[in-house]
Amino acid sequence: MTTSAKSTSFDYVKSQLFHSRKKNIEVVSNFSPSVNGFNKNCFDGSKSFRLYNRIHPNIDVVVNGKKINGSASVGETSYVGLKKCEVIKYKEEDLAQTCMLGKFVEGRFVYKQTFIIRSYEIGPDKTATMETLMNLLQETALNHVTSSGLAGNGFGATREMSLRKLIWVVTRVHVQVNKYSSWGDVVEIDTWVDAAGKNGMRRDWIIRDYRTQNVITRATSTWVTMNRETRRLSKIPDEVRQEVEPFYLNRYVFANGDDDPDKINKLTDDTADIIQSGLAPRWNDMDANQHVNNVKYIGWILESVPLNVLQDYDMTSMTLEYRRECRQANVLESLTTMKNADPLTTITKDIESTHLLRMQDDRAEIVRARTKWLPKNMIDQQP
Repeated sequence: MTTSAKSTSFDYVKSQLFHSRKKNIEVVSNFSPSVNGFNKNCFDGSKSFRLYNRIHPNIDVVVNGKKINGSASVGETSYVGLKKCEVIKYKEEDLAQTCMLGKFVEGRFVYKQTFIIRSYEIGPDKTATMETLMNLLQETALNHVTSSGLAGNGFGATREMSLRKLIWVVTRVHVQVNKYSSWGDVVEIDTWVDAAGKNGMRRDWIIRDYRTQNVITRATSTWVTMNRETRRLSKIPDEVRQEVEPFYLNRYVFANGDDDPDKINKLTDDTADIIQSGLAPRWNDMDANQHVNNVKYIGWILESVPLNVLQDYDMTSMTLEYRRECRQANVLESLTTMKNADPLTTITKDIESTHLLRMQDDRAEIVRARTKWLPKNMIDQQP
């Protein structure tokens, strides 16, 4: 049977309906013009079926004239003697909005979103990685822009930015982790924005354990605008400033400015303990703005961290200073120096590391970074 372009939406409904293969049911749907085909393909004339788990919040199922929607769990309810099943799908834009699962709080100054830690987002110790945390922060930020109604046709860009061919680029990120979530945990992320000097924007985040509401991660970042064609930094136009200023919240995620403000020293061949060469970006490392996704740099930084540190320690803090774009054609080198520990054998109470990612050919700097580490059995004991 040839299905319409929207037939993938039927598959979701089908997965929510357990059915026997009996006959004589009328199924009405606004998913597709091909209603008869939908009857045969999805329900096969079922005379009874069972709804389980949760129907998607944006899909209504009407059984014998009674609507059952996604606002409540329907459990293992079984319906026998079914004569009519009507499946109603809302507008595509409403469905996309619902799937974001985010909401505004505190007078629309703070955007809140929840996530579950998936199996593919954990490391060998079954907890979320720093890359996972950074990806969740980025996802929340992008959904914040979209939900605010400001989104243009760019990757997180506002409408006025899109008209001027501008994109956001991050210049600095600082993350402090009190506890890493485990596989299956649910986390709640709050994010908000404020001005950063005359031509920057600051974005902060708080991650809480959804069950306990304890703060487990804090993060702050600085962003500037860049012309997506010339790749040159740009002042924030007044029109863009007028768009984002109503969302500014004068609140700092770190008390007393404790966001690792110290300068990160540049590493050289002489000062680095370990140098890992030949790191090549892949096509899948590129983002929608046609440069390497800023989260990808974390993995390359860790390429030059000693294995015993990765196995026996948790990263409690990471500061990244982005200095240059990286494209797919570039080949990189990762440099690391360790403080308070022999890079091969010694385990101490805490370790501080300095890192550098640079171009392999001309040694131009891409990212400077600093990380702090505690033994795995000590991270939960932090104040």
